Amino acid sequence: MKFTRRDALALGLGATAVAMLPMRALAAADEAVAAFTGGAETGEGGITLTAPEIAENGNTVPISVDAPGAVSILVLAAGNPTPGVAQFNFGEAAGSQSASTRIRLAGTQDVVAVAKMADGSFVKASSTVKVTIGGCGG
Repeated sequence: MKFTRRDALALGLGATAVAMLPMRALAAADEAVAAFTGGAETGEGGITLTAPEIAENGNTVPISVDAPGAVSILVLAAGNPTPGVAQFNFGEAAGSQSASTRIRLAGTQDVVAVAKMADGSFVKASSTVKVTIGGCGG
């Protein structure tokens, strides 16, 4: 097989594009948080994110969030091609401000939950999930 300069250039550009995909996904997650908070600072505490430390299969990863006094909770998977997972909105008649679901993860990554509290402040929690078999084409 003959390897030309054109082949080397194409291979190098392809490798660069693949290497930049995780950075774009993380930027998309940061943009989603900024859109949800309106650019406001996020604090710590007041929200609990429960996710497994190790997930054998990225297709069904169980998570739960609990934020007493929250109006809305946004859940993101920072490393997925589309980071938005779910947004839970709670009305005045909500018995508790908690939710649980199963999500799909492309690989080992951070799961992030941001809650908008009744007073207009925002709190954030994150958890790293190690995925042994990817769920989004991995």
